[in-house]
Amino acid sequence: MDDTTLAAAFPAATEAQWRALVDGVLKGADFEKRLVRRTPDGIEVAPLYPAAEAAPQPGRAAPGRWRVSQRVDHPDPAEANALALTDLEGGADALTLVLEKSPAARGFGLPGPQAIEAALSGVMLPLIGLRLDAGAAGPDAATALVALAKARGDDLGTLDIDLGLDPVAVEAATGAAPPWPALPEILRDLDAAGFTGRAFLADARPFHEAGAGEALELAALLSGALATLRALEAGGIPLERARDALAFLLVADSDEFLTVAKTRALRRLWARVEEACGLDPAPLRLHAETAWRSTTKRDPWVNLLRATAAAFSAGLGGADAITVLPFTAALGLPDAFARRCARNTQHVLLDEANLWRVADPAAGAGGFETLTEALCTEAWAQFQAIERDGGIAASLRSGALAARLAALRQARDAELATRRQPITGTSEFPDLHEAPVAVLAPAPAADPVPEGALPSRRLAEPYEALRDASDAALARTGRRPRVFLANLGPLSAFNTRATFARNAFEAGGIEAVTNEGFADHAAMAEAFRASGTRVACLCSSDAVYAEEAVAAAEALRAAGATTLYLAGKPGELEATLRAAGVAHDLYAGCDLVKLLGQAQSQAQAAA
Repeated sequence: MDDTTLAAAFPAATEAQWRALVDGVLKGADFEKRLVRRTPDGIEVAPLYPAAEAAPQPGRAAPGRWRVSQRVDHPDPAEANALALTDLEGGADALTLVLEKSPAARGFGLPGPQAIEAALSGVMLPLIGLRLDAGAAGPDAATALVALAKARGDDLGTLDIDLGLDPVAVEAATGAAPPWPALPEILRDLDAAGFTGRAFLADARPFHEAGAGEALELAALLSGALATLRALEAGGIPLERARDALAFLLVADSDEFLTVAKTRALRRLWARVEEACGLDPAPLRLHAETAWRSTTKRDPWVNLLRATAAAFSAGLGGADAITVLPFTAALGLPDAFARRCARNTQHVLLDEANLWRVADPAAGAGGFETLTEALCTEAWAQFQAIERDGGIAASLRSGALAARLAALRQARDAELATRRQPITGTSEFPDLHEAPVAVLAPAPAADPVPEGALPSRRLAEPYEALRDASDAALARTGRRPRVFLANLGPLSAFNTRATFARNAFEAGGIEAVTNEGFADHAAMAEAFRASGTRVACLCSSDAVYAEEAVAAAEALRAAGATTLYLAGKPGELEATLRAAGVAHDLYAGCDLVKLLGQAQSQAQAAA
């Protein structure tokens, strides 16, 4: 029996039927506000899309598996080599050599081009993919790698190597153009040495870490790639060779829909640039790296989930090679376990989920097709805006691009502060008693942002600063800042807001002293006096607040409370509660970072 014929026995569901059911659940709430979101670039993401016609989509040069790439960034070349060999023996088939001059080294990295030979000892270059991430030391590192391959007798024309030279990314991250030879001169020297591969890179990481949304990230990437093409052509390099000497690096974030769409959109956009240059489009080389800005120091295990979603999305979107940042990267130099987790994340996706077996699985899916096309449209418009600035270098130097990024950061900061964009394990469901994880070396303090450079920021930093202050108080005094949860009424009345309040306060490192509620205000006041803090938060339902909140606040003040919060909004009780000493309201949508900063100061002062 053919089961597919059963579908014809049922009437087709319509979008109108679905919408009617949704409206019933929303009970009059605004559909657009509740279920439609917008990206930082203003692109609308709807909750449901109809099936779509599959649009022409450029893909990889050849179908098959993407490469599993591992970072090699240990400052000791011998240790770096041992870790790299372990990665390769564990199933990785590509390496990313990170030198200390690279902004992505973050205080670590190989100590210079002279360390490349030792780091690659025993690594057979013809069997793997290799990408250099050397930052300002790029030309010297490229020369060292090419010389090593020639000394070994490897055929440079057949090696899968990306030399990773990107003057735009270096300037974006450091504020100064690197003092390199002219790009055409670099390429001619490499061609003369027999290297016919990809010498240059268009790297999106500086823009993503500075706050770019998906469209602006694509726009900056396109403008940077076009700047490289122009420089090479102006120096007499044939345009086709210039195109073939260029690779791309996109950031894979944990938003599945947007990362898949962004990865697909880049291939479409670059094909459009190629056609505008008079070239027949050819498959581009696309690297993806999981997002640094999404990593967290607190509850770092959640980084495994973020990296899995990011790698999944980049693979479905058509990346040729993916680098997963180890889950402890924000804390310091990852150890062998964290590196194994990073590569095994990809092995599960490739060998257990078999994601590589279908080329462009998003084709024809309404959501992915719509978002891909919307990103193409918006990214092209922003690309043209950068070109009107005079190109990517001029836009960086004039501050125009930095201003666009700053506006996006400000909007995202507001989303993070109000938890409309939550960070699991950091701003949501924090664990004040989490056990530390091992790293080979702790991350050094970040250097100040150089003048003219774009900032590199992780989303969790405001909350982590509050947690760090709480840890410092614990080390100094033996306990964290505390808040007493004054739970009023029965469990059914206070549990929801008490849970919300505890979650919110502990996101800022403030220990919530909770309880099962109180039979009377005298018992509550006694428990408050025993809690060791002078900061309290009333927690209950609106109905209980109407009957008890004012009297409870007065009892807490009489018991020595210096600062009172209310979980929820006071509504009609606001004037009365303010008179009773309730000075702050804790509710969904409030600026939690600001409130927690104040609360932590008050709790420490009260202690």
